[in-house]
Amino acid sequence: MKANRPGKSNSIAWVAHQLSSIYNAQGGKQFNSVIVVTDRTVLDDQLQDTINQFEHVDGAVGRINNKEGDGSKSEKLAAALENSQPIIIVTIQTFPYVLRAIENSVSLKTRSYAIIADEAHSSQTGSTARQLKEVLMIEAKADGEDELSSEDILEATVASRKASKNLSYFAFTATPKTKTLELFGRLPKPAELPSKTNKPEAYHVYSMRQAIEEGFILDVLKNYTNYKVAYNLAQKIDKADQEVESKKAKVKLNQWVRLHEYNIAQKVQVIVEHFRSNVMGLLGGQAKAMVVTSSRKEAVRYKLCFDKYIVDKGYQKIHAMVAFSGEVEFTEKDPNAVALLGNKYTENNMNPNLKGRDMRKAFDSDDYQVMIVANKFQTGFDQPKLCAMYVDKKLGGVECVQTLSRLNRTYPGKAEVGTFILDFFNEPQDILDSFQPYFQTAELADVSNPDLIFDLFEKLNAAGIYKTSEVEQFCSAFFVKNKSNAAIANICKPAVERWTKRYKLAVDAYAHAKEIFERIKKTNDAVLIANAENTLKECKQAKDALDIFKKDLGTFVRFYEFMSQIVDYDDTQLEKLSLYARNLSPMLRETAVDEDEIDLDSIVLSHYRVSKIRQQDLKLKEDAPDYKLVPGEGLGSAVAKDKKEELLSQILARLNELFVTDQLTDKDMVNYAYTIRDKVSENQLVMQQLANNTAEQALLGNFANAVDDAIMDSGDAHQNQMMQLLSDPGKASKFARVVFDLLKQAE
Repeated sequence: MKANRPGKSNSIAWVAHQLSSIYNAQGGKQFNSVIVVTDRTVLDDQLQDTINQFEHVDGAVGRINNKEGDGSKSEKLAAALENSQPIIIVTIQTFPYVLRAIENSVSLKTRSYAIIADEAHSSQTGSTARQLKEVLMIEAKADGEDELSSEDILEATVASRKASKNLSYFAFTATPKTKTLELFGRLPKPAELPSKTNKPEAYHVYSMRQAIEEGFILDVLKNYTNYKVAYNLAQKIDKADQEVESKKAKVKLNQWVRLHEYNIAQKVQVIVEHFRSNVMGLLGGQAKAMVVTSSRKEAVRYKLCFDKYIVDKGYQKIHAMVAFSGEVEFTEKDPNAVALLGNKYTENNMNPNLKGRDMRKAFDSDDYQVMIVANKFQTGFDQPKLCAMYVDKKLGGVECVQTLSRLNRTYPGKAEVGTFILDFFNEPQDILDSFQPYFQTAELADVSNPDLIFDLFEKLNAAGIYKTSEVEQFCSAFFVKNKSNAAIANICKPAVERWTKRYKLAVDAYAHAKEIFERIKKTNDAVLIANAENTLKECKQAKDALDIFKKDLGTFVRFYEFMSQIVDYDDTQLEKLSLYARNLSPMLRETAVDEDEIDLDSIVLSHYRVSKIRQQDLKLKEDAPDYKLVPGEGLGSAVAKDKKEELLSQILARLNELFVTDQLTDKDMVNYAYTIRDKVSENQLVMQQLANNTAEQALLGNFANAVDDAIMDSGDAHQNQMMQLLSDPGKASKFARVVFDLLKQAE
């Protein structure tokens, strides 16, 4: 079923209540237990509260968590199932701790269960949820027979994926993915297999559009404002350039800026002043706001800056809480972190006014007006008084819809005043593109091809990283009672050693071939250069094949675990490799580049500005055709990616060109540099000197004159730049070096 909150929680509660009350023709209960599965503790608590509103009989609802009653989770769940408790509510995280206890209960196999999955796409398509299905359906041997062997368990696991009369699934989601519909959708022709003409579809759809039109939820895109963050990074002149991996350097530089105290302080000022002027007086002064950050460190920084700002301004009626999991510590590598070093930040010590209260209930009180989050409470959180959201995180697809939909709950007077979204990170069109698929009805364009798993199975076997005997040995050992995790891991070691040894040889061979190729290029011997280039490509392909093997291993596990819930493969060899690969994959580790090699000590934030771009109503298309969800067909088609190395200063320049606007840098100068570079590249003599000499030698040749000639010929279109360079020899010299670096980079 596709539904929209807040009706979804009530729908789940009502369905659980109804299913637990259905009786068959013989007068017995249709379902011995109704198991409600959620994927987050927040949702678990929320659903428990909602279901309890329908069920007033003591003992009707079982809460399987560490808060309720005595005993472990496994003991509670085993007791609940054995006693046929009508409704059992659990989180997906509970299952790994309880499966063993349930396995040993042979009486469960004769009973019927209704399993309700909240947020089906995330709760029930993974391996953990599948294990519940296996446990409830496993066939026990007759009395007097030997205990189950690994082969018996594997056969039962394969059989467990076949359709069963004693398990009925009811899945709820407001944002269905392809896998959701394939796994839980109903077939128009039940007697036939899924196909292009028999695609699974939702049992019932209550669309976002209908819910908005009927007033059950609000249109959160009606008042959307995007901001542009502009900054310029500079490199201290006393620090030398370093050669780094391009992608990793860009990520680290962006993270460095995002954690910079000044960056967050400027956004906090915008947020607090907007909240004071537009939000805090709404709903009789009860309006709430949420700040969405992209990391726990950012959330901590936001809370510190927020508290400082409201104290400095004397805003006594605004208080913020921060929500994140675990413990946060800052390092010397973080910007402006000297005062933070040595401190361990947690929810408890950053929210002293909680005083033991549940965060949801404390936020509902008058003690807090703003909640700063890092993933936690970003989805699955109901607070109808939430009127504003300040987004400083990249959002897309399902996450975008689920996050911004925290605002769509109704509350007396809220529809009249509307909601606010201030976005520091995303583009309006990207937000629209995320919401459009779920505005009306999402349907499958096709179904996944189950036979692709066999092609990938053969591809993995052909790689020669593991042996069939090792897979068999692993599976036999895995199902031994009281097994040693170390012993299980040791069975994977031969494959790990083969992959690691080959990877190191491939990396070393590629580096050596690259060195030879660079040296031979200077000879201008076409035959030698071609041979060296072919050798370089072969070495790279050998390395890429090992990278791809690791990716394919993970893909095999994910695709098999998903498709085997839909298709009866009836193949223990696939099951064995899935089990083995799930354990082998995380053990294959390439030698990572030491993060300390990317030194950010030389970087300074020289300019910064956050600017309001536009306040607007984002309008979803009402006449758009139903959105088609396309299943993934690219199984085993992984491609290795090059790790491009560039000068850090060049990366900085590119970042600044991309992000800095509003006269913070001169974009025309960047374009001009490329114009001059192209002109100089037409000089064959200069290009030969660049190719056959060191940088120092090449700069002493004809390069300088070629740059001067190109500047003189640049014409009226670049009159301003040309005059600046001709009137300042120092600037011209630095500009020439930029052109030189661009030429070397292109080469």
